[in-house]
Formats: sequence, C-alpha cells, structure tokens
Amino acid sequence: MSTRYPFTAVVGMDDLRLALLLNAVSPAVGGVLVRGEKGTAKSTAVRALADLLPEVAVVAGCRFSCDPAAPDPECPDGPHESGPGTARAARMVELPVGASEDRLVGALDIERALGEGVKSFEPGLLADAHRGILYVDEVNLLHDHLIDLLLDAAAMGSSYVEREGVSVRHAARFLLVGTMNPEEGELRPQLLDRFGLTVEVAASREPEQRVEVVRRRLAYDDDPAGFAARWADDEGALRQRIVAARELLPSVGLGDAVLLQIAATCAAFEVDGMRADIVMARTATALAAWAGRTEVTSEDVRQAALLALPHRRRRNPFDAPGLDQDKLDETLEQFKNEDDDPDPGPEGPGGGGGGGVPPQGDSPEDPAESPESPDAPESSDASEGSGSMEPPASPAPSGPGERAAVKAAEPFRTKMLSVPGLGEGAAGRRSRARTDHGRTTGSRRPQGALTKLHLAATVQAAAPHQRARGRSGRGLVVRRDDLRQATREGREGNLVLFVVDASGSMAARQRMSAVKGAVLSLLLDAYQRRDKVGLITFRGKDAELALPPTSSVDAAAARLESLPTGGRTPLAAGLLKAHDVLRVERLRDPSRRPLLVVVTDGRATGGPEPVALGARAARLHAGEGTASVVVDCESGMVRLGLAGELARELGGTAVTLDELRADSIAGLVKDATGTSRRAA
Repeated sequence: MSTRYPFTAVVGMDDLRLALLLNAVSPAVGGVLVRGEKGTAKSTAVRALADLLPEVAVVAGCRFSCDPAAPDPECPDGPHESGPGTARAARMVELPVGASEDRLVGALDIERALGEGVKSFEPGLLADAHRGILYVDEVNLLHDHLIDLLLDAAAMGSSYVEREGVSVRHAARFLLVGTMNPEEGELRPQLLDRFGLTVEVAASREPEQRVEVVRRRLAYDDDPAGFAARWADDEGALRQRIVAARELLPSVGLGDAVLLQIAATCAAFEVDGMRADIVMARTATALAAWAGRTEVTSEDVRQAALLALPHRRRRNPFDAPGLDQDKLDETLEQFKNEDDDPDPGPEGPGGGGGGGVPPQGDSPEDPAESPESPDAPESSDASEGSGSMEPPASPAPSGPGERAAVKAAEPFRTKMLSVPGLGEGAAGRRSRARTDHGRTTGSRRPQGALTKLHLAATVQAAAPHQRARGRSGRGLVVRRDDLRQATREGREGNLVLFVVDASGSMAARQRMSAVKGAVLSLLLDAYQRRDKVGLITFRGKDAELALPPTSSVDAAAARLESLPTGGRTPLAAGLLKAHDVLRVERLRDPSRRPLLVVVTDGRATGGPEPVALGARAARLHAGEGTASVVVDCESGMVRLGLAGELARELGGTAVTLDELRADSIAGLVKDATGTSRRAA
C-alpha cells in the first residue's frame, strides 16, 4: 500500500480540515461535502484522514465488520457470539462515479436463489465502509438514484437490499465525504441538505503559502515514506486528540440557551426542515469536545452555523452559497447566553477557539501560525463558492449600434421540451429512454451478469421443461438459459445546446431582458432534468461558443448575464458552430442525445445571401435528425414569421416566448419535433 500524504502536512484549508476532524470525532454530524475548484487538494485531505482514525475491533471472519462488543443481531453473517474479536485499521472505501447499484449496496445471487433456494448475498461498498470512511469523488456526477441510496444508508445507519421477495439488511455506519467541482454541475438542494457540513475551498492567493504547498508536495513525491516520517509525531498527537475528544463527547452538555441560539439561527436564515438544527447541535457538541470542554459556547454555535447552513440556503442553482456573517452575529448576540464562558477552554494541538486545527509551518520541527484561522470569517472566494466560476467581464460594445449587457427578467416554469423516440443515455428527467430504473416494459436474455430479474418471464421460460428436467418436488428447476433480464423505461438527460441571437435586432433592452429570462428559465429546467448544457451566441460577424457543454448550468447563467447585444445577425454562423459542437459531442458521448434550442427572431443579415446560408445550415441539422426547438422572439404588431420558417428548415418546432411558459395554452409542445425522425 502506498504511503498517504500526511493530514498535518496539508497547508491552509483550515475549514476543510476542521470539518473532517469533527466528523471523525462524531460521525453523527452527517459527513462533509467539499466544494471547490480543481487542484485544491480536496482528495488529498480526505484520503489523509483515514490514517488518523483509531483502529476498530471486528468479529473475525465477518464480512460486515460487526463490533464484537455489540454484534449486529441481523448481520447476514451472524449470529455472532460476543468475544474479543480482532483489531484492524479503519477503512477508507472509494465509490467510483461509474459504479452500479449492485456494486454499492451488494447483490443477491439470483441463480442460486431460484435454482437452489439459497440466499447468497455478496456485500457491496456500503458494507466495506461500515465503521470507516466512504469517499465519493465528483459526487455531483454520480447518478441520482445512487446518491439517494447512499444518503439513505448514511442517515439510517443501515442498508437494505430488496429483490424478488428476498430481503437483506446490514449495518452501514460510516463517515461520508463527497468532493465536487461546481464547474461540473450542482447537486440538487434536496441532496445537499443530506450532507451534514459543507466547505468551500479555493487555492490560496498568498504567494508564501503557495510556495509552501509546492515545497511540501515535491518533498513528498521524492520520498513519500521519509516525508511521512517527518510528520509522524504530529500525526500521532492528532490521532490521540481525536480519541480524547471521542471519549469526552458523551459528557458535553448542550444547555437550553444554546439550543435556543441554534433554533433562532436556523429560523433567521429560513432554513427548510429541522435537519439543520440537529446537525448544528451535533456539530457544536463536537466542537466543544474537540476543544476539550464539556460545555457548548456561542462561538461553537457560530462555527457550527458557518459549516452547516450555507448549502442549506441554496434554493436553486443560481443562488450563491454562503452566509451573511453580520446577520449571524446579530442573531447570536440577541439570544446570547449571559453565562457564556469567554474562555473557550484549554488549547490543544490546534489551539483553543471554536475548535482549532493542527498548526501549519514550514516544517514539523518549527511550526508557525497558520495564515488562516478556522474561526476567521470565510474569504470572499470561499463564501461565494465561485473560484473560477466568476462570470467573465462583459465584452465592451464594439460599435455605435451595440449595447452593454442587460439584466435578465425573472425566470418562469417552462413547458416540457423533449427529444422524440427512445434513447439510452445517462439517467435524467427529460426524454424517454431505456434505463436501469423505471417501469418494466418487457424482458430479454441477459447479456453478461443478471441484474434485474423478470420473474414472470423466467418462470414462463422454465415451465415447459420441468418434466424433461426430472422435476419431482415443489421447487422449480431453473437453468441459466431460463433467466430473463427485465427491460425498463425511464427518463434520460440530454445535451441541451442553446444558440442565442445577440444581434442588433434583439438589442431593445426590454426585449433582450425577456429573452435572457426565457433562456434562464430553460437553464433552470435543464438543471432540474439533469441535462448537460452548452451556450453559443452569434452577433456581428461570427458566432462564439460562450460555454462548452457542461453540467454546470450556473456557469451558463453567468455567461448569459454578461452577454451584450448589437451588430449584424450571422444566423448561419451560429447554426454551423452548433453543428461542429454537436459533432464533437457525439464522439465524446454517443449515447447522450442532443436538443438544439435556437433563440432568435429568425432574421439573418450580413454577407452574401445570409437567408439562404441560414437555411442551408439549418438543413444540416435536419439531415442528421437533431431534435430542435426555435424560440421565436419576434414581437410587435407586424410579424414576419421568419422563426417559423427556420423551424421548418430545422425539422423542428417553433414556440413564442409566451407559449414557452408552462401556464400558457397547453399542448403546444409535447415533443421537440415531430418530423425530425421522418426527415432523417
């Protein structure tokens, strides 16, 4: 096994390290979600935590890591007798993004269950992670149904597998840590709420700290074992502090005054539900134990709020995470306990304060004060969670006819736009597709391992052969050739590529504001339906890929906000750019079907024969069967109907801005196109 980078050698990132340590002290806090830009050592810090966890005693031979002092009475490998057991290091199990449901929760051997009547269960990653750490890198890219299973197990402390009348339950208590890059897409608010704490990380802008990061990383790469040995004493001290805090935790008191502060804080920030109150209480208790105290203080409540509330205030992907610290301080002061001890308690290896983390310095022999304090207010980068997500500067108007960017109108709920036919893309909520989850529509012979048994079809296939197979008892004689895999239909996510006209004909401020509001509404719909999105704009002389296809709809919204208008209308250039983007995306992800959304009034100007060129470019998409929708932005008493003509050339459907609203006349848009398949 390779030597991990030491936890105490991580430079900066005090909030991240504190959140991880608090969960190590009290796993009931509910895990950590780490959000941050790429290259900020998120994974390094998480993996390093595993070496700090104390050893666990397990029942010898138990695949589910039962505690010998209190074995699980429902353990599939049980019943176990009480005994000393064996000690082993706490595990850190990594869940890959492409994992299947069976790999996560475990799988029943269906063939043995039907043929032999034997309940044979192969444990999954949830069983492996019991009493350890379950780490999910890029958790925002994990399929929704896997995230639901994962978070349900983390909340209940157990995992259930139900299949074809056979049930298996086993304990699954673990420290859940997820990392994600917001540029690649957001988690749904319902899933964000299931993580106990969240931390925003960003690379330091201090040259001295960046130098120290590079110095330590190079030293580790040159000699991992030697580098780890230099930090062994600090690692040992921190490990002992975790053990001491765990032992002190049951003795920590949580008075009524502190509970009132917690409840008032959650109410002041209008947090949904009661989970935030519970998480804050557990976090504040862990903070007190970490600082060596038996009483929770207002400072513990403040630190707990900074870790537990920011992600719970995010209602949609366009809300910036963060917390108004002035409002937080006012609320805490209003409900302050007069008996609060101003002295937060004895200083441990990381100092006192509202928790504390290990010291940071140039070397373990000469520790120095960390440039960042865990109790200091979050920096603007961290609190906004933006990092590289900041919108680009608005391009300056390049001519007398161009105008600066205007603010988008309020978003609204849009009609359902979908791709016709039956796809096989990534799980989502837009178009019909063959999926692993959904309603059963038929059966087929399994290709590879059987995962979803179609029981009726299997019995039907085996029934005619029972006499020939010598059946004598009540049981059904089932062979491999009889097994049938269930085929299911659900919904997939699509690639929604927006092509937005930003030319002079769209430049009227009220009109462009409405257009941006419509696109913003469609982006919100794409977020809810788990789509990838891309954004192309065209104006002046050319078209620009403002945002390559991504799962981050808030990045698309940021680009949209900074979009100026003006100049000619190179419609053909916009459609050709879209054709190039879709060609590349078909090679990258051939199973994800595209939906082209062209937002324009249909005009085409600039260059020779702009209208004919636009029609030819549209027919390229129609010839490849690309589903398309034209959002007609033409307004006024006199309408030329150019957007409708463009939709006919694309083989798609045209809708006006008013018809795009879900509360307008129903039935106008059921499929993105009814003719694109016939045109292909």
